[in-house]
Amino acid sequence: MATQIRKQNGITILEPNGKIAGSAVSKLRAIISPQIMFSDTPRILINFENVNRIDSSGLSALMEARVAASGKKGRIGVINVGKHIKNLVALNGLVNRFEHFQSEDAAVSALSA
Repeated sequence: MATQIRKQNGITILEPNGKIAGSAVSKLRAIISPQIMFSDTPRILINFENVNRIDSSGLSALMEARVAASGKKGRIGVINVGKHIKNLVALNGLVNRFEHFQSEDAAVSALSA
């Protein structure tokens, strides 16, 4: 799993590509953790457009990131969540744990406020 990282208006935008499962989960944690750790109030947007699969350990890593960011009064938003991921999130009762946005512009605007 390769992940692009960029910043826009103080928001860290992560764009993972491929599957968030198995060893890719450790890579995701290694990417997200510093973004949260080194920010006073982390604001992160995860674009799932190029993610074709996520397993329960990947979902767990995202929840850990959300808890860590919330502990610092931060926020994590998501965009372009595909059907497979939506179904997994819904099955685990986590639908309302992440802020969902229709577009990157809407997310950056909301998370910047």
